[in-house]
Amino acid sequence: MNILQKAKNFFSSQSINKFNQSFYWGSQSYTNDDDPNTSKYIEQGYNINSDVYSIVNQISNKVAAIPYSIKEIDNKQANTQRKKLLKAANNSPTFTQKVKLLRLEMKALKEDSFDFPLERPNPNQTWDEFWKLSITFLKLTGNVYWYKVSPKDGMNAGSPKVVYVLPSHLMEIVLKDNANILLDEDVVKGYLLTSNGSFMEFENEDVIHVKYPNPNFGMSGQHLYGQSPLRAAWKNLVSSNKAMDLNINTLKNGGVFGFIHSKGAAPLSDDQAIAIKSRLKEMNSDTSDLSRIAGSSAELGFTRLSLTTDELKPFDYLKYDQKSLCNVFGWSDTLLNNDDGGKYDKQIQESKRVVTNTIVPDLNLLLNPFNKEILQRFKGYDNREIEFDIRELPEMQEDMTALVQWLSSANNTGFVTKNESRVMMGMETISDKNMDIITVKDDIMTLEDAILPPDTGFTLNE
Repeated sequence: MNILQKAKNFFSSQSINKFNQSFYWGSQSYTNDDDPNTSKYIEQGYNINSDVYSIVNQISNKVAAIPYSIKEIDNKQANTQRKKLLKAANNSPTFTQKVKLLRLEMKALKEDSFDFPLERPNPNQTWDEFWKLSITFLKLTGNVYWYKVSPKDGMNAGSPKVVYVLPSHLMEIVLKDNANILLDEDVVKGYLLTSNGSFMEFENEDVIHVKYPNPNFGMSGQHLYGQSPLRAAWKNLVSSNKAMDLNINTLKNGGVFGFIHSKGAAPLSDDQAIAIKSRLKEMNSDTSDLSRIAGSSAELGFTRLSLTTDELKPFDYLKYDQKSLCNVFGWSDTLLNNDDGGKYDKQIQESKRVVTNTIVPDLNLLLNPFNKEILQRFKGYDNREIEFDIRELPEMQEDMTALVQWLSSANNTGFVTKNESRVMMGMETISDKNMDIITVKDDIMTLEDAILPPDTGFTLNE
């Protein structure tokens, strides 16, 4: 019994695992040549192009290296701070207070961590593999499809039993009959997975589709797919592959090709030309010491018909294509073992930049639907979220040191409260009221007490 069949039998009859069935059901051939997410991005990109493979792998490995945990949303803390701001502003906040209120709309998370409701997303993957494959499909195709298997009835109805990452390059969005792309709120009926001439349909409610924005609108729903970064860099990908093919062909030929001919007045006869060619083949296949020596009774010449690699400069084009591929993926060629500008300080700087400018936005794109449609479907997890803590990455530690120094100075000068400092450090606030007042360095006292001695009878408000 294969592993897919074992996984199928593991679930109750109420949790039909269509992902496993999709590889066995159906004999009708189904093709879709108009699918914007074709297999070429994987077959001609990730599978054979070393630059694409390296960039995407570095991104997915970095995601897998970020520690993550389940935290409870601290709505009480956010509501308390929101009420204080509104009261101070007499319900008519200034611009600065509006900014603070806007920040409070971002959920605060408590410090305590909780176990994952599922030890593994499915029998074939760990959670690290799940996130790596998800980010890989997102970068290559612009789409991620998660299929969740959930009981339809019973006490665990709606709670996912397993979650699969569907192959994005084999997925098609199925529209509802007579769907109006412009007016209907939801035009998606379901999804099709096609593989080796067979296909399987997934219901809309069982699939979570995450995608990059796509400005290529179409009345047939083309814009419902995410746009792959490789679509914009397709010419660079083709150019990179062609340059490598050219280099391989040059090496196979032992150099450039051309014609051997007579330098004298009399041209070579057909028999002489055939004899010379045969002798060259023998010399090429013979590994003995004197195999490269040959004689000729006539003076011969060679006319080159192709350019040398030095004249073509394919490696200059490869560097240009590599940089273009890095640009569309939001990565840095400095991190690809590139000797040009790859100094240590620049690598550290670029490592931070790609984490904040690429890794974090991509993770946020994935985490929002994951929390809502998967994690919060489990009983007792409706007020919890998964948090990836990028501060634990080695390249971000220097920033944490700078933040601690800044917060220390800000506390000493009465710029922020102790609890505000703890929030900025990602720590849980303390209920002691003294943690929410402004203090200065010399003593644990309010800013008002530090400026006006208590026995004066005056306050700052007066």
